[in-house]
Amino acid sequence: MRNLARPLLALLCLFPALLAGCGSSGEASSRPAPSAAEFPSAKGKTISELLRGSGAKQAKVAIAPAAQAFDVGENRYPFGVFTLSNAQVEGADVALYFAKDEKSGPVIGPLPAQETSLEVKPAYRAAGEDPDQAKNVYVVPKVDFDKNGPWVAVAMLKGKQGLEAARVPSPVVGHNQVPQVGEKAPLIHTPTAADVGGDLSKIDTRVPHDQMHEVDYADVYGKEPIVLVFATPALCQSRVCGPVVDVAQQVADENKGKADFIHMEVYNDNEISKGIRPQLEAFNLETEPWTFLIDRKGIIRDRFEGAYGVPELEQAMGTIAP
Repeated sequence: MRNLARPLLALLCLFPALLAGCGSSGEASSRPAPSAAEFPSAKGKTISELLRGSGAKQAKVAIAPAAQAFDVGENRYPFGVFTLSNAQVEGADVALYFAKDEKSGPVIGPLPAQETSLEVKPAYRAAGEDPDQAKNVYVVPKVDFDKNGPWVAVAMLKGKQGLEAARVPSPVVGHNQVPQVGEKAPLIHTPTAADVGGDLSKIDTRVPHDQMHEVDYADVYGKEPIVLVFATPALCQSRVCGPVVDVAQQVADENKGKADFIHMEVYNDNEISKGIRPQLEAFNLETEPWTFLIDRKGIIRDRFEGAYGVPELEQAMGTIAP
């Protein structure tokens, strides 16, 4: 759990004039991914050749990955885009490229990213919302890594003056022990409202407290579909725990009776200095937030590291509650 001391979304940078929508203070909106045809083809090229031949200028932008655990096979790749003043960028058209080596192929891409709003209905917004809280996330739904180890990653953005290119921190594939889709989920106990005599402040840092503490995971494991959310809204090391819990609560209320939604806090006694709770250790989690969708047989059918919006979680519900 050493990585819990590091933010998932680094508060990095791009100049406000670069792209339309930079640092918008308005409500975020979801946008479909642009067409792959709008970005340079990587066929027969290396990453170095792609960068040289694209004519792209160096972007004054930071692409901040919102996930660290990747496995061989298909992976969801979420990320944020930030200005130098730590403001989020909305409305960017961006595609990612990946390769095992800078100067040899093949290159995977272009993989255009869809932009997903983290907004929820007013009734589900936490009180005293942090103005720095994430409002959106960019997602490439499927990146197919075929080898373990570090990969090279590059982003191409469509700026006002043409293509912009930015380096992306290298994803490392295979060096994690987080339970994968298709595997049996660990059996754990999760504290309930009854366990703390109704004092939800002991097991929930959100204000107001959410309603996802009624069921002990162990009581419904292998019997009912479960949506298990590991997040700490008040102590989050990224900017997305609060939005994730808000999203989960809205989807829980809109899917009553279809699955048991459980919110599990991260730190013992809700104090960072006391270390992580044993439930996270059981899932081998080194970042937060994480969400697991588990079917009636205890099998993980989908999982999310980092942020997601209501539509993405609603779609994933079909894997456990068709």
